[in-house]
Amino acid sequence: MITPQTEITIKVPMEIARAYNLATEAERQKISTKIAFFLQSSTPSRKEAIQKLHQTMDDIGQKAIARGLTPEILESILNDDE
Repeated sequence: MITPQTEITIKVPMEIARAYNLATEAERQKISTKIAFFLQSSTPSRKEAIQKLHQTMDDIGQKAIARGLTPEILESILNDDE
């Protein structure tokens, strides 16, 4: 059974947005799947699920920085649509 999907908007630190914008479509799908899992998980508390989500986003941001992403590059990416 295929579950219907919809888009949501969340505020994240700039580093997370950078990493997401630089990710491949396959990587973005993995991120989406992880976020959905965290939000649907039967963790003991909502606070724990949110902490896990923050850790995942922090990890993504650190990987983006390690790959050479800079604030200038991010700004350039974000301004491309204008």
